[in-house]
Amino acid sequence: MIPSPTERDELLKGFARALFKHDMDALYRVVAPDFLWSFHDGLMTTKSLAGPAAILEHLAEQKARFSVQRFHEVAYHHAADATFMTFRVSETVRASGEQREQRGIECYTFRDGMLATKDVYRKPVRL
Repeated sequence: MIPSPTERDELLKGFARALFKHDMDALYRVVAPDFLWSFHDGLMTTKSLAGPAAILEHLAEQKARFSVQRFHEVAYHHAADATFMTFRVSETVRASGEQREQRGIECYTFRDGMLATKDVYRKPVRL
């Protein structure tokens, strides 16, 4: 079953809240047991995150790498069988102070009323 746009909004809100709090119990109430998060940082890192430990490790790496990471211009676009999130992200690299600006898109798919996948693609924007 693919959730309605309203149901998707609630799933995505719960997903974002759980990520912000690093709460894997809450996260796995809105994602499928075999949820897969594919991530490309717009430069050179590509990852596949499967399971709570991999997701927590990724969140810890992001926090260690960036002193600031802010998402802007977030918008959700519901298609028939997927939802796309477009965004801009501003980041400051902790070690060097380098400021990065990227545009991105995330593609979410659904299965059995839950989030099944999250695919993240970013590209640098010149400052």
